[in-house]
Amino acid sequence: MVSKVLDTRPTDPTSRLRPLPRAPLSTTLKLITSPSEERINMRGRLQSMYDQHGVASCQDLVLFRMVHLFGPDANRFVLLDKDRIFSARKPWMTIMGRIFPNGLLLMDGDQHKVNRKIMHTAFTRPALREYAERMNPMVTSGIAEWHRADDATFMVFPAIKELTLGMAARIFVGADLGPETKRMNAAFEDLVAASMSQIRLPIPGLEFQRGLQARKFMVDFFRGMIREKRAGDAPDIFARLTRTVTEEGERFDDQQVIDHMSFLMMAAHDTTTSTLTSMMYELAVHPEWQQRVREESVAYGKEDLDFDDIDRFEVTGRVMKETLRLYPPLPVIPRIALEETEFQGYRIPKGAMCVVAPIFTHYMPEWWSDPHAFDPDRFAPDRAEHERHSHSWIPFGGGPHMCIGLRFAETQVKLVMHHIVRRYRWSVPAGYRMPVQQAPISKPMDGLPVRLERID
Repeated sequence: MVSKVLDTRPTDPTSRLRPLPRAPLSTTLKLITSPSEERINMRGRLQSMYDQHGVASCQDLVLFRMVHLFGPDANRFVLLDKDRIFSARKPWMTIMGRIFPNGLLLMDGDQHKVNRKIMHTAFTRPALREYAERMNPMVTSGIAEWHRADDATFMVFPAIKELTLGMAARIFVGADLGPETKRMNAAFEDLVAASMSQIRLPIPGLEFQRGLQARKFMVDFFRGMIREKRAGDAPDIFARLTRTVTEEGERFDDQQVIDHMSFLMMAAHDTTTSTLTSMMYELAVHPEWQQRVREESVAYGKEDLDFDDIDRFEVTGRVMKETLRLYPPLPVIPRIALEETEFQGYRIPKGAMCVVAPIFTHYMPEWWSDPHAFDPDRFAPDRAEHERHSHSWIPFGGGPHMCIGLRFAETQVKLVMHHIVRRYRWSVPAGYRMPVQQAPISKPMDGLPVRLERID
């Protein structure tokens, strides 16, 4: 039953605002009763709603109304939020508040501004330069044992996940996880899965309870190190967050550092794993592009990639951007309307959850030529399809909540790919298509098996 405050009928009889068209009841029931299907084919459901209703439609759920807004104009309207009427905290708290409380994504207004300012010190150019220097040997050693002569197939996703988790541990925490790597990896899997749980009760054996247990593991892990980090001068992100004090004297207390680290570690290594895995798939299916990326890295002439040279890797950059278009790690972005507003003539009621969808916008033929095709050159300067609208390509979000680590992510992806293409070539059988789970984070359902060959 939808509460009266969420009624879409205009309260003013003279209002010219149109009521939001409702998605069919069958669509809403499928969302509630088939969460696994929702995770696999979210884009298909959104496409059906757009085909039926256009730029706006709504679904009446048990406790709230979900309003879907489609296209770049909708993305700009919601993400820029010029009138400050949308809350990022409210929907994300509903989705992951008990799993990742007080992460930067779960903050609004002045609280978000202050926390982002403190966190920015961990992502300055000098800091990124130092991270890149430390990442190069990690990648070299991490991929050295990927290939074995007796291996018929190589599973990309778990290998990339192990590599990025190890890098995150060293860069973010300044520690070698060693035997804790598998436990940490499992904890992140449980945390992300719990954020999509339909049953949010601490029932033993269910994924939400596993998420709560994983949360406790992460809190205990970081709490045990925080005193040492505050007292030292280590260059890792964890240590920087414990020491940073703004000009106004603002700093994080222990719990704030712990909460930010839990979310950062998950977001950084899971989204990078997603992007690198999808890149390796597309480069396997399109060997001509794999060779172009390899030639760019060989022409660079250095074993290690320097941070100041990141922008020289234009071909790799286009492949990364096209991969993020086709497989945005975060498929949808939710906000809650704090007051009644309107979009293109439609009345959006106070309290509605407004959702914009990178995974839909990135495939709109109105903005992308042959949108289902893998075509990195669409990002080349002479075509620049992503510049047709400021919010047609939004894998990192937009507005005040634009991903704070986007430059770190670009550095890590280009650096890892630089090392991989110089040492290996890989392929998939003809006709193979990677089965993708689109939500909560894009990833292959089969681990992405490839044939991996070492380059002598």
